[in-house]
Amino acid sequence: MRKQDKVIIWPAYFDVAKTRKDGRRVAKSLAVPAPRAAEIKEAADKLRLECEVVADVGYAKTPWLKTGMVLVKKNKETKEQTIRNIAMQLLKIRSTVTAKQ
Repeated sequence: MRKQDKVIIWPAYFDVAKTRKDGRRVAKSLAVPAPRAAEIKEAADKLRLECEVVADVGYAKTPWLKTGMVLVKKNKETKEQTIRNIAMQLLKIRSTVTAKQ
């Protein structure tokens, strides 16, 4: 049964290598290469969103790739606003990682 109090966030939503048809849901300017569920959870944690990672599940368009997913508790924002906020936080995380290297 579906969890009605949570939204599902897939790494494919943020992958710059994917097209909108393949499942990317943010603009290319907000997308990152090869996002991982753990990174999405880190971004959601920084936004103070309640979330959990479900590993070993595949996105519907690519079920053979077990990328995992993140379940985020619903709040007053829409799913699209939540995805956009996570995408902006992912960019910040990636930029600080590359700056440290």
